[in-house]
Amino acid sequence: MSGVDAAGIPARGTALALLSSVTFGASGVLAKPVMEAGVTPTQVTSARIGIAAAVLLVVVALLRPRALRFARGDWGLLVGYGLFGVIGAPLLFFISAARIPVGIAMLLEFTAPILVALWVRFVRGTRLPRAVWWGIAVALLGLAMVGEVWQSVRLDTVGVLAGLGSAVCTAAYYLLGERAAGKHDPLGVLAVGMVVGAVVLAVVSPPWLVPMGTPTDLGPTWALLLGLALVATVVAYLAGIVSLKHLPSSAASVIGLLEPVVATVLAWWLLNEALSGLQVAGAAVLLAGAAAVQVASGRKAPVTPEPVPRP
Repeated sequence: MSGVDAAGIPARGTALALLSSVTFGASGVLAKPVMEAGVTPTQVTSARIGIAAAVLLVVVALLRPRALRFARGDWGLLVGYGLFGVIGAPLLFFISAARIPVGIAMLLEFTAPILVALWVRFVRGTRLPRAVWWGIAVALLGLAMVGEVWQSVRLDTVGVLAGLGSAVCTAAYYLLGERAAGKHDPLGVLAVGMVVGAVVLAVVSPPWLVPMGTPTDLGPTWALLLGLALVATVVAYLAGIVSLKHLPSSAASVIGLLEPVVATVLAWWLLNEALSGLQVAGAAVLLAGAAAVQVASGRKAPVTPEPVPRP
């Protein structure tokens, strides 16, 4: 595995995964004032992905045009990345959060690391260190504390199913991204995936019809949408997919759990949303669990050597 330091921990991948989580975490703070101004979640998602796709496609075409060359057999992977990672995960989370408490919707979406670990273990047949499983459990406990999921027990069936669907799409984002980054230039994969997402969303909700001049508490709508597209989309997705060249999906998905922590802290700082002591403690627990998974992922699980056949 490339980008691994002397201690066996993929430092570059970890730094990029952290950058991805921090920038993804800013998306809620940028999007919420826009939605409170009357723009629907689908319109926000369409504008976000449409702007990001246009910027990425132009930049990659000018700076690295060869990254946009793909074989016919690659398009299934690219379309899957666009549909699941670019559209499915955020849109289903918005639907879930609109019908059930946000903390529970967040917890459902971020069960994705369990799905990734199960896929790696039972589909790929890769044994994971026991500490990975314990770290995932600790991180999810911290996430439940951050989201204060016990505050409400009223659950809507559609909201729960949407949250679980978001988890499946998030897991697919990591697994497909890992596979794509291992075979192709991440810039090209991301640009094409964004274009796929933008085209699909434009059919449902054309981004050019989104009201851009509406004022919000944090600034005009167009400025927040631009920040959402450039920082919380282009930078976030690019850092995420490049990190998967240096980091296994099982570790990257757990580092992604830091996103709701960042979102909670930014909402407290910029939107004056209360942050309880228990949420702060939960963030510390989540960080500890994510760190345990990261360290454990640098070690190989013990395996029983198979006999080598004689020639």
